[in-house]
Amino acid sequence: MTPALYQKRVARAGAFLARHLSTVPEIMLVMGSGQAALPPDLKISNEIPYELIPGLPTATAPGHKGLLVSGKIGLKEVLIFQGRLHYYEGYSLPEVVLPVRVGAYLGCRTLLAANTAGGLSPELRCGGLMMIRDHLNFMGGNPLRGINNEEWGPRFPDMSQAYDEQIISQAVDYAARLGIEGFSTGIYAAVAGPSLETPAETRFLINCGAQAVGMSTVPEIIAARHAGMRAAAISIIANINDPDNFMPIIMDEVLSEVKRAQGDLLCLINELLPVI
Repeated sequence: MTPALYQKRVARAGAFLARHLSTVPEIMLVMGSGQAALPPDLKISNEIPYELIPGLPTATAPGHKGLLVSGKIGLKEVLIFQGRLHYYEGYSLPEVVLPVRVGAYLGCRTLLAANTAGGLSPELRCGGLMMIRDHLNFMGGNPLRGINNEEWGPRFPDMSQAYDEQIISQAVDYAARLGIEGFSTGIYAAVAGPSLETPAETRFLINCGAQAVGMSTVPEIIAARHAGMRAAAISIIANINDPDNFMPIIMDEVLSEVKRAQGDLLCLINELLPVI
């Protein structure tokens, strides 16, 4: 896809949504695998299936609804992508981050991403939440590769503080107030997928300093920072990978764990969004 065609796709999707949204969204939220519910205090104003949005690819991964929801939590206007796009689905990395580009087009200034991840640390709890404080990009690519659009962001965006420290601190405080058990912060490693990690790969990721691994989020964070947006991300830890006692990872069991844990995730998001 040429840069001109890509920009046209972003503009088409953005212009379509601008006509259908009553207000300018401040925050965009991207939900992960199995995360089908919405924050309890969200006052919904619009629900639009992805397939109706021109230029926006369709989410095909299990547990991703492919529905765009707009509304308000407290005084904050929010745009929620229920279901993300993945590199392993066959999309290019620029296509994967197209929702972020559309959010920036519409005026969003903050991205909060949620995902489902495998835990790599025995200190993590299955079904717990991990606020990402840094990442390792092992996806083999970067959504900014190619000709840079200077109107969207700089050629070499700084990533020294990719994840907003103030949002992380607020999340830690709210998790404590809400009594969320198994909450932590850590480093997230992104891999291309869709095959899950071998014991040797798991050991390698642990030695690299990662506490969790998944197949998403990092491209969106890079695109958000390129666009000058604040960015933060939360993982549901759906299983724990122990390379010395490796067990088969069953996707149905992963999604079941996510369903059990998403109550804590939504409670945290519900409290966090109005104050960031």
